[in-house]
Amino acid sequence: MVRTRWCAALVTVLAAASLPFSAQPASAAAVQYEAENAVISQGVVEANHAGFTGSGFVNYDNVTGSYVEYTVTAAQAGQHTLTFRYANGTTANRPLDVTVNGTLAADDLAFAGTGAWTTWRTVTATVNLAAGTNKIRTTAVTANGGPNADSLSVDGGGGGPVTGTPVEINGKLHVCGVKLCNQYGKPIQLRGMSTHGIQWYSQCVKTASLDALATDWKADILRVAMYIQEGGYESNPRKYTDMMHNYIEEATKRGMYVLVDWHQLDPGDPNANLSLAKTFFAEIAQRHKDKVNIIYDVANEPNNVTWARVKSYAEQIIPVIRAQDPDSVVFLGTHGWSTFGISDGRDENDILNNPVNATNIMYTFHFYAASHQDEHYDALARTADRIPVFITEFGTQTYTGDGGNDFAYSQKYLDLLAAKKIGWTNWNFSDDSRSGAVFKSGTCAGNSFTGTSMLKPAGVWVRDRIRTPDDFPTG
Repeated sequence: MVRTRWCAALVTVLAAASLPFSAQPASAAAVQYEAENAVISQGVVEANHAGFTGSGFVNYDNVTGSYVEYTVTAAQAGQHTLTFRYANGTTANRPLDVTVNGTLAADDLAFAGTGAWTTWRTVTATVNLAAGTNKIRTTAVTANGGPNADSLSVDGGGGGPVTGTPVEINGKLHVCGVKLCNQYGKPIQLRGMSTHGIQWYSQCVKTASLDALATDWKADILRVAMYIQEGGYESNPRKYTDMMHNYIEEATKRGMYVLVDWHQLDPGDPNANLSLAKTFFAEIAQRHKDKVNIIYDVANEPNNVTWARVKSYAEQIIPVIRAQDPDSVVFLGTHGWSTFGISDGRDENDILNNPVNATNIMYTFHFYAASHQDEHYDALARTADRIPVFITEFGTQTYTGDGGNDFAYSQKYLDLLAAKKIGWTNWNFSDDSRSGAVFKSGTCAGNSFTGTSMLKPAGVWVRDRIRTPDDFPTG
């Protein structure tokens, strides 16, 4: 949500440097951003006056400094027209200051009375936007606060497709209903890769491979698998925290979302590592809280543990993140190796009847198509209509990450995920000897990662499915 105050003054904002690849073009027509989906300070979302668009409007508190902040995307740098839809049932002007990326762009923009709170009018301002993501804040400048804010529309700035990286187009993500939604409040599907354990395969996560993942594979998201045991974080917390910091920055440079994976596996009860997790996530969230591309995964594969224990862990670790980063999405592994309990002889009702007491979270599900077929598939299909789900790990092989590929059942899963707009990351982006690693053995010793000559069959298959055009709605 955003602050408000607007005026017709024009300010020049330097265009942000483009990141190295383009995502699927979208329409350059005016894009509407609902105020209720913005960042709000000292205001509330209401729906008690008819005529609004979307699900409601923002009622500013009657104080100076209350604001609504929209995150918008411009296809190109230059002049753009902002159109604010509002209602003001008083006779007094309720001016707002409009800032773009922290710089005043419109001083005391007038929002005159409209005659009734159900009568909606528009006010426009012309500003310069940077190419890519911009923060537009509208801030009240009098003790009366601002008008009721319904929406902001941003024109296309002269036409042309909306291009950019996944992060440039989608901005800050949030959970809406049971979907992962972009800055426009539209459900999206992210597709990408998971690293193997960074304690073993850091040589596969370097400049050349990440460039290939972003530009050749056209991935939307990188999952960084940081094991806790097995020579991982527990053995040297400082080293692995610093490695994670670096990978977050590298994904950010390339315009990809980054999933910080707390890869607990054995012991299967995540509470065994709770103290370590609190230390790690407090530092990660504090440093990266202002990034729009970060997602936290607080438990990889809880196993041989009850859902009640997993829920207890989640309700202790999520507040640690929220204390630093109140807005980013948090993922949580589910019992039964993240199968909603199916692989432990339970089912999704454990979760549905006792959900985690937190907002803006998603529950994760893992499948390996040669092992996890009808029972797991059906559970996923049912559950994804009830709670927010993300597939943080899947393979076309058996659950060992090895063996023959079942591409037919894998495609059945991916068709379901596409239909329900459920995001996924594939296991794994390494040259491990098993069939689930996408690169042939020895590939990571070099710097050639584009094309298919260095890929195993599973790598060719998943690369083709990541490269298909994204569907990132903006209007």
